[in-house]
This record gives sequence, structure tokens and C-alpha cells, in this order.
Amino acid sequence: MVTAATTPTPLIEKHTIGYVPPEDRHGKTRDLFTLWFGGNIAPLPIVTGALGVQMFHLNLVWGIVAILVGHLVGGVLMALHSAQGPQMGIPQMIQSRAQFGSLGALLVVLIAGIMYIGFFASNIVLAGKSLHGVVDSVPVPVGIVIGALGSGIIGIIGYRFIHVLNRIGTWVLGAGIVLGFGYIFTHVQTADFLTRGSFNISGWLATVSLAALWQIAFAPYVSDYSRYLPANVPVAATFWTTYLGTVFGSSLSFIFGAVAVLATPVGMDTMDAVKLATGSIGPLMLVLFLLSVISHNALNLYGAVLSLITLVQTFAYRWIPTAKSRAILSIILLAACCFAAVGASANFIGHFVDMVLVLLVVLVPWTAINLIDFYAIHKGQYDINSIFKVDGGIYGRYNPQALLAYAIGIVVQIPFMNTPLYVGPISEHINGADLSWLVGLIITSPLYYWLANRDTAYKRRLSTGKLANNL
Repeated sequence: MVTAATTPTPLIEKHTIGYVPPEDRHGKTRDLFTLWFGGNIAPLPIVTGALGVQMFHLNLVWGIVAILVGHLVGGVLMALHSAQGPQMGIPQMIQSRAQFGSLGALLVVLIAGIMYIGFFASNIVLAGKSLHGVVDSVPVPVGIVIGALGSGIIGIIGYRFIHVLNRIGTWVLGAGIVLGFGYIFTHVQTADFLTRGSFNISGWLATVSLAALWQIAFAPYVSDYSRYLPANVPVAATFWTTYLGTVFGSSLSFIFGAVAVLATPVGMDTMDAVKLATGSIGPLMLVLFLLSVISHNALNLYGAVLSLITLVQTFAYRWIPTAKSRAILSIILLAACCFAAVGASANFIGHFVDMVLVLLVVLVPWTAINLIDFYAIHKGQYDINSIFKVDGGIYGRYNPQALLAYAIGIVVQIPFMNTPLYVGPISEHINGADLSWLVGLIITSPLYYWLANRDTAYKRRLSTGKLANNL
């Protein structure tokens, strides 16, 4: 039986993309609840949740229903990825080599890395604006740099510190957002709080999609934060603690954003609406959100660095990345993001949302392939040594079946897309609702399963690969 280490775990993480051996495993599954609950009480999900009533003109009741449906559905996929961490003991993106091959996985790793960087840069803009809202004398660009430095320190220290901060954040931020709800509901400033907006099918579907895509966006890195758990923890425990934490936390934030904008005059910026709607406790809420965005943003920097290391290690396979390598790359990315965010902070978040919608079109088929491969084909058993070989070992440099299913999974989404680059004819017909993610999942999952089971060479590798999930 594999057990966690009994010796004290160092605060500064020493591993990067390598396999975490049994003696370095630690933590409890309940840590996943606090990580994903506390991490989702933040300005960005609040701003995103407000779009249901701001952009799609739903009323409060239908907005809440759409938010809950989206998170309940998307959270299933996110939590299934989380449950892979203890079984594999390696980051999510390098695991993709087992599905796509050592070179075939590069595109997905690159896309995930770009998305992490986009999340990080947009969050430091929010941190800068929040700090400026708390202390007027601090300019937004200075606030951006301060927020980035705070996240950078947390990300460099790594896995354990991230979990510790979110355990604290769960109680503090949870209490804060409940207090905020209480104040808003007792100090509503608008006569149309319950009547503004109405049900419309396109707006409802669009809001469901926003919530579901919020969860799916975590899929490429969620298991990075469960990979240190002992390998013998139950899959169900990992799934449910992650699922409940991410659904509760993100739903609260999304609904808080919708409530705040409905409780204030039409047309206000979401975070300005939060400050106005929470009145005398507004400054306290901004301070809590500032600390939250700094803490949670460390995950985005951490994920971006692991993706970059995975890309480099694909070609420099003799390189053994260390904590020092992770720290140096973190500093480089941090400086680049600060430069970009300061120069474009006026409309940065709008551009970021546009970018994420485009990137998710190519990440959704990856999610389907990864989950089908892990749960239905390999059943959690992989050859970790092969994943780190330059030629991909038994998984090869390319897996044609996965790449074909991936390409088809992207193509079938096109008519249903609604992105700044392209609006598909079906999406246009239903007033702009983006259902591409749902179509991508429904088509890609059975297609990949069928292709993988038809491939005799693949099944031969599978039969010879009844391999223990350790080194």
C-alpha cells in the first residue's frame, strides 16, 4: 500500500513536472475542497457571473438557475480531471503525452500555457484596480506590479503554500461573501432588482455555457493540485471534494456578481457595483477580493510555468528541471505579464475573455479525449517511464487516433461557435448562444473511444502496458 510521507514536508516545493514518489506524498482530500472553494471567491468569477444579467439580460431567478446548471455540469468534467492526480503523480499537461504522443501533445500544452498566462495577466489587472479602489493614492499600474509580485512569491514557493493559503481563504472569504450578500439584500438601491431582465432562451443558454466553460477552463491544471496526495486515496473522495468546492465557490461568486449589478443602477462596472452595493463594508470586500486574486492567481503562474517546462523538456529530454528552474521561469513570465498588463490595462479583461472563448474551442476536445482515455480505456494504468521518454515509449511520438478525434472535435464545434473571431450559423440562429463546448464533448468522446478500440497496435500497447502507476 502506498502511503504519504511521515517526515515533515518542506514549504518550498522541490518537484516540477517529474513523478512525485510515495515518500513525498502528503495532504488530505479535504484540502481540495478548500483550494477550489476559496480560489473561486474572487473578482474574475464575480465579473463573469454578472454577464448573465448585464449582457444576456436575464432576470435574477433565471440568471441564478443558468449559473447553477452550468457549474453543476462543467464541474463534473473538472473534478474527473482532479481525480487523476493521485493516480498519476504527475502534472496534467505532461500526462497528455499518453494520449497524443510526446510530440502530438505539444499543441495542447502550448494552448494551455497561453491560457494560463492570459488568466494571470487579467487577474493582476483586477488586483491593480482593486488596490487602487482601496487606496486611491496607489495608481493602477503600481497595483498591477504589487499584485503580480504577491502571486509570484506564492507560485514560486509552490504546491503546499498554495493549499495552506486557500484553507485560510475558505473561511475568511466564505464569511466575507456571506456578509456581502446579507448587506446587499438589506440595502437594495434599485426598484427593479427582481424584475430587471427576463427569461430568453439564447441568454439562458449563453449563461449556462459561461458557467460550464469556467469549470472546463480549470481542466488542464486541476490535477496538478491533487498529484501530491497518496496514490491510494479513493477516486470518489478526490472527485467529490473537488466538485463540491469548485461548484459551491464559483456559483457563489457568479451569483454575487449578478446580485450586485441588479442592486445598483444600470450600466455600472461590475466591481464598482460591488463597492456601491456593499456600502459601508465595501472597502472590506475589496480588500478580501484583492487578497483572493493575489492568492488564486499564483495557480495561473504555477500552471503556466509547468506548461513551459513541459514544452522545453519535450526536446531537452536530458534536462532535469528543479525548483530553481521553476523560480527563474516564474520571474520571467511575471515580468512579461506585468509589462503587457500595464500597457493594456484599460481594456485588458475584455480582450482576455475573448481569447479564452477562442482557446476553449480547442481545449474541449482535449478534455473529452483525456477523460475517455483515462477512465474508459487505460482505467488509470499508465507507464510513467514512457511518458518521459523522448520517443514517447509505448505511446510513441504521435497517436493518430487521438489527433484525428481532436481535429474532428474542433471542426464540429465551428457552426455552434460564438467568438470574437467567428460566429457560426447555428449560434447566430439562436441569437448568439455558444453551444460549441457541448457539441465538442458529445462528438469527441464516443469518436475517440471507437477509434482507440479499432486500432490493433494501440490495443497491443495497452495489453503489454498493464503497468503499475509508479516508477
